[in-house]
Order: sequence, then structure tokens, then C-alpha cells
Amino acid sequence: MKKILLTGGGTAGHVTPNLALVPRLRAEGYEIVYVGSYKGIEKDLIEAEGIKYYGISSGKLRRYFDLKNFSDPFKVLKGYFEAKKVIRKERPDIVFSKGGFVAVPVVYAATRYKVPSIIHESDITPGLANKLCFKKAEKICANFPETIKYLPSGKAVLSGSPIREKLFKGSRERGLKFTGLSGNKQIILVVGGSTGAVRVNDAIRDILPTLLRDYDIIHLCGKGKTDDEYNNTEGYRQYEFIGPELPDILAAADIVISRAGANSLCELLALTKPHILIPLSAEASRGDQILNAESFEHQGFSYVLREENLTNEELLKAVRYVNDNRAKLVKAMRESKQGNAIDTIVNLIETCRRKTGA
Repeated sequence: MKKILLTGGGTAGHVTPNLALVPRLRAEGYEIVYVGSYKGIEKDLIEAEGIKYYGISSGKLRRYFDLKNFSDPFKVLKGYFEAKKVIRKERPDIVFSKGGFVAVPVVYAATRYKVPSIIHESDITPGLANKLCFKKAEKICANFPETIKYLPSGKAVLSGSPIREKLFKGSRERGLKFTGLSGNKQIILVVGGSTGAVRVNDAIRDILPTLLRDYDIIHLCGKGKTDDEYNNTEGYRQYEFIGPELPDILAAADIVISRAGANSLCELLALTKPHILIPLSAEASRGDQILNAESFEHQGFSYVLREENLTNEELLKAVRYVNDNRAKLVKAMRESKQGNAIDTIVNLIETCRRKTGA
């Protein structure tokens, strides 16, 4: 049987594209194993799919001064030796990496045993973890056309991001039943990301009385960020995280307010959901979400509200704009030339596997 080792972790965005590939890889006859961090979000998500999971040591390589910069290289080195052990044991034909720092030692270990690696870059500008793997990769997949210029010549493939098939099978009725909402009002879904977004959460709660006049709200707050004060607020539902019910929640939503992680953008585009993007600020990130959001805004898909401009008035203005211009936004998304990422990536995996004689 053919065998593939998937890796990537740190946030849900480093895991969900891998999960989107799983049904197709299984249909193509692949046995799948996964390498992630010891206790990252990826562990529960992957094991829930019945995939064999290996945890390894993971450190972060920072571009700025931090005392952990002195200890984390040893964690990465430990992860490298642990990854080598996994590869010796499992003997995969190929590695597919979605990135994150846990993936760096895996790609390097794969190269040590002449196992080809394909990596996927979600954002417009490549992150440090993926940059460290460029020389070791056979091919590098990208979401945005703008990314190609940052990638090594001859390795870049414009693939788009794999979208989970189950997202297209959501039911508004099931979503309403799960949340207990009547469906008599339009529904705004607020997604703060897998780790939550405090400023977005606070802004939504500040304007709840105004929003609830015309909308019901489903609020995915992030772990530990629900607020008991709002538990009995009519028309408002808050959750730390939504699992299998997410397709139904998305189907029920009329407008989505989201961060601008690349995978979330690709999902909103594929589902043609009118949306507001509030990218993570440059102070709290390397600015990749801002670039992602600007790309979607320029293509006419999104209303973008920068976090530094996030006020109650601006957020209400954004909601009004998206509601009033729903048809225009949906039309732009429907007319976009979205490639079939799963076909592209799986074909690439097959080509690289055969090339190496695996």
C-alpha cells in the first residue's frame, strides 16, 4: 500500500487543509500517518479522523529577541531526531507539509532518508518555517498568484487551498436546530480563529444590543473566551469551538465576520459567503493576514476592516455595507477562477511519488 506522512501544526489553519486531503488520499489507496506537536490543536483533530498520530518536540524560531530563542533550537533538534525515528518506522513514500514549526524537523528528516516532500504555503508571503524548508522540498504549492514570485524557480505550483468536502454538505436546518435559533432573522457568524480574537470578541459584544435588533449572532469565541454574562441573551449563541457541526453553522450564516487566515478565506470564497475580514494587526503578526485580506478586497470578494480601525461605529458600518451589497459580493465570488486544489495537490503527490520510484 502507498503511504503518505502528513505534517503541520500550531493552528487549525495548519491542519484543516491536510484534513481536506484525507478522503481523497484514502480513495487513492494511501495509508496515512501524521506528525504534529505533542499537545497542539492538531492532535485532537487528526486522531478524531482515526489517523495514526505521532507527537514530536517543537520549538519556534523567532526573528526577534526572546529568551526562548536560546532553548527552542534544542527542542527543534530533538524534534528532528524524533521525526527521523518515525520515518524509519513508517517508511512513507512521500511527505506533505502544511507548515508550522513542527513541520521543519519532519521535512529535514525526510530529506535525510530521501523521502520527497511537498509543502504548501497558504499566505501571500511565505512564513519562516516554510522558507526553511524550500531547499528540501520537491514542490511548493501556493494559494495566491502573488506568492509565486517568492518561491524558488521550478518548484512553485499555484494550487489553491484544499477545502473540506463536508463544508459543502451543511444544512441550515441542522444549524438552526443545533443553535436553537428560530431562523426568523438573518444570522451573523463571528469566527475569531482557533485561538480566539479578544478585540473582535469585545467589539461584537459592545454592539450586541444594536445587532440583535436585526440579526441573530453565532459567536465562536475561542478557548476560554466565552462570557457567562451573555449566556441568556436572546438571539446570541457563543461557543469556544465548533467541531462536526461547523458545516451546518456555515450553512445557517448569512454574513460571516472572520480573521483573514488564508484557509478561512478560501473556504468563504468557495461557499460564496458575504463576509467582513478583520485581519490580525501587523503588531501582533508578520502582516500576512493584512496582505491576504487586501488581495480578496481588490478582487471584490470582501469588506476589510483593519484592526486598528475597529470601533463600534466602523463595525456597524461594515455590517450594513455587506448586507446592502450582498448580491455584488456573491457575484464576484461566483465568477472567481478557483482551481480544484485537491485534484492539483493529489496529482502532484502521485507524480512526485512515482518520480522517486516509491
